[in-house]
Amino acid sequence: MQFRTRIEDDPALPIDNNHDEQQIRPWATGRKNWLFAGTLLAGQRAAAIMSLIQSAKLNGHDPYAYLKDVLQWLPTQRACDVGELLPHHRVPVI
Repeated sequence: MQFRTRIEDDPALPIDNNHDEQQIRPWATGRKNWLFAGTLLAGQRAAAIMSLIQSAKLNGHDPYAYLKDVLQWLPTQRACDVGELLPHHRVPVI
């Protein structure tokens, strides 16, 4: 019986998945670190901050500049409008 792989049918496909594994590495490392955050609440806060940083990266922001900008705006923002500070609503800070 002949065994064919998708790579033989489409040579444009990569042979390995190294790129994908490199992309998920921060998440896997974060999960291990959050286990030792001290308390459940501390772990949840760490996970929220890591998610915010990764979301900022995916939306083209420099994470440090984004967090600095958001923390400056946060005290003047109304609670009902805080969603406007999320990375997908903000223009990347240059």
